[in-house]
Amino acid sequence: MSLEQIELFALFAAVFAMLFWGRWRYDLVAFSALLVALVLGLVPTDQAFSGFGHPATIIVALVLVVSRGLLNSGAIDIITRRLIDAGRSTAAHIAVMSGVGAVLSAFMNNVAAMALLMPVDLQAARKAGRPIRRTLMPLSFATILGGMVTLIGTPPNIIIASFRERALGAPFGMFDFTPVGGTVALIGIAFVALIGWRLIPKGEGDDAPSENLRAFEGYLAELVVPEGSKAVDQEVRDLYPIGDEDDVAILGVIRNGKRLGGFSSTVVLRANDMLIVEANAEDIDRFRGSLGLEFLGERPSEKAAAGDLSLIEVVVPRESRIAGRSAISMRLRARRGVTLLGISRGGKRFAKRVRHETVRAGDILLLLGPEDRLQDMASWLGVLPLAERGLNVTQHRKAWLAVGVFAAAIAVSAFGLLYLATALAIVVALYVVLDIVPIRNVYDHIEWPVVVLLGSMIPLGVALENAGGTELIAGAIVDLAAGLPAWVVLTVLMVVVMTLSDILNNTATAIIGAPIAVDIAARLDANPDGFLMAVAVAASCAFLTPIGHKNNTLIMGPGGYKFGDYWRTGLPLEVVVVAVSVPVILAVFPL
Repeated sequence: MSLEQIELFALFAAVFAMLFWGRWRYDLVAFSALLVALVLGLVPTDQAFSGFGHPATIIVALVLVVSRGLLNSGAIDIITRRLIDAGRSTAAHIAVMSGVGAVLSAFMNNVAAMALLMPVDLQAARKAGRPIRRTLMPLSFATILGGMVTLIGTPPNIIIASFRERALGAPFGMFDFTPVGGTVALIGIAFVALIGWRLIPKGEGDDAPSENLRAFEGYLAELVVPEGSKAVDQEVRDLYPIGDEDDVAILGVIRNGKRLGGFSSTVVLRANDMLIVEANAEDIDRFRGSLGLEFLGERPSEKAAAGDLSLIEVVVPRESRIAGRSAISMRLRARRGVTLLGISRGGKRFAKRVRHETVRAGDILLLLGPEDRLQDMASWLGVLPLAERGLNVTQHRKAWLAVGVFAAAIAVSAFGLLYLATALAIVVALYVVLDIVPIRNVYDHIEWPVVVLLGSMIPLGVALENAGGTELIAGAIVDLAAGLPAWVVLTVLMVVVMTLSDILNNTATAIIGAPIAVDIAARLDANPDGFLMAVAVAASCAFLTPIGHKNNTLIMGPGGYKFGDYWRTGLPLEVVVVAVSVPVILAVFPL
């Protein structure tokens, strides 16, 4: 190997190690690697930021805004609000929810689809009295599978299509992924609905579904006892009957900023004490009204109460601004006028006070603040709203207009009348003009960490390819399967890429895998499209860990999953994906 290749491989090894470690966010890791490559001369200066103008980066950003427009218009509600049927069996419910999740993910960002369907799944589980962990993981896997069906369904497909244009002269079209991706998604969902959900390990409380759901939905929250409250001068245990009536568990008392020992059941409450309670958002609010308690930050004299107060439930992704930090360290109430009322973490309790507790990816937060400020605050924090809207069609006058504009753009792009990025840009412009996506919020809905990741990794991938690094990797894979048929090499490539995707970001995996696929095809004198399609499928299928895909991270807290729970269903699903996709690829793209 040349010195340039050694330096590039060392740099990529460092990037992979950092991404796997997860100490720093992936966009910072990728951008830092790009800067190191520039200093070492591995990436030419004039190509330093070429990735930020790459079609794949632009399309991903546009798809995110379009997804938000479809959500804002209520177009998706037309489908989702009719899904809940407590009478369905678990398998039937999973099949229906997974099918809808896959369809939505094919045409919008799959993280947005997951965030939209999660509250629907929670309500269905609550009505049916079944453990939520049985259905959340299948829903996450289905939204990942659905993204493979179209060009815009998932970033790896966009990257593969763009690379094909650079390497072979023409990109994959909107529905070129459908024969393979659709078949894999269909059989994958069937597997999850019939068999996969049964492989998910039981969690604590699974044998008592109602208690399990209560544990999931329970926030640990703090309520202020103001002057004049019915709770003043009463012992805590005297409030238990009211708590039982409102489905609220009273866990303790905070006085003068310090938590008193145990459950404090015999403590006589004073004005300005705080009750530590555990319940869902609605029950906390009802309990508060029953006793004349207050949310922290509710008093009119406080900054947080400027305007009409509202509650919002949000789920925390890995890249969120608040992940790894506490509300007190970010001074949310002092600087932003928003109060963190409660944290739900898979039914688990913690010793610190709510505002002092370090927030983790997958936590669900209950925020209080002025109604006109909460959405902007959610965008600033990088969290996803998780409240069911429950609006009817008559309140969504622009729903069909949003769908029509988007469908028209997809059609003109599919027929080759307009370049996909141009068509999506027109959709975004029309959504702004029609006020489907307010202009002030357009940039808030772009997932900038993903944009930075793409913009940084694309030049690095090009540098590795130009230096002959991908050719070396391709040669190693071909040598590993020396003398065996081309379909065996294809299978080995899929397994390697899929393994990387389980521990790395799928976008980065696709960037590295695409040139390797073309190099392998050249060595075997085979059709490169089959190998590119194999990379597209493998890069998207991250089912073994909660870090391989954001949707797997989002469900970890609400579902009470452990790191080791994912592979129980994920490993056989990945085997199914490989077993199905290889023959379909060979049929659609003969080698």
